[in-house]
Amino acid sequence: MARIHLKQIDKDYQFITTDEAGQQMTMDIPVDQGGHGNGVRPMQALLSALGGCSAVDVVMILKKQKESIEHFEMIINGEREVGKEPALWSAINIVFQLKGTMSKEKAEKACALSMDKYCSVAATLRAAGAVITWEVEIG
Repeated sequence: MARIHLKQIDKDYQFITTDEAGQQMTMDIPVDQGGHGNGVRPMQALLSALGGCSAVDVVMILKKQKESIEHFEMIINGEREVGKEPALWSAINIVFQLKGTMSKEKAEKACALSMDKYCSVAATLRAAGAVITWEVEIG
């Protein structure tokens, strides 16, 4: 079972989360919303989780195919619902940027397997109604 401990670390909206392995993340909200902007916003943490989940999949798939990865980045953009509470992610676009021995076709196949089959965060976001699009750039 996963376990997260969250603790308020200021008098406003800054929190630190710690997982069962002791890994930590600081969360806060922007100054214009009453926070101090000293941490990741919770909804952006969800986009980060999407990136991390998919990145692990893509690297694992390409390593199993004996491909070397010299450079890997992801650019993730999200749009939230307007005029709704809660305002869920409605549209998410990911640009996978890879450089290495893999062909564009192999990179696209690895990304497709992640996004369509393996990434639990992507599946969770889709179940909540998000439309996730993605593309691959080979450098």
